Amino acid sequence: MPRIIAQRELRNQKAAIMSAVASGERFLITRNGTLVAELRPIEPARRTFVPKAVFAVAAAHSPPIDAGVLRAEMDRLIDQRL
Repeated sequence: MPRIIAQRELRNQKAAIMSAVASGERFLITRNGTLVAELRPIEPARRTFVPKAVFAVAAAHSPPIDAGVLRAEMDRLIDQRL
């Protein structure tokens, strides 16, 4: 559950609050008693590189692909007039 703090507390305790955020804590910030923002850690980026060994294992357990059937499905699904 995020901790609710006032804008003034964020201003006065920014170093401690930023350390808490870096440790995974979340904060909801209020101004004059109204919620205005959420301060939370950034989610780690998705991995874009897949190692060759991981891909090989996934491919070994996948069904075979018929190139002709794949092409026919792509032609049916994609508007070729573009």
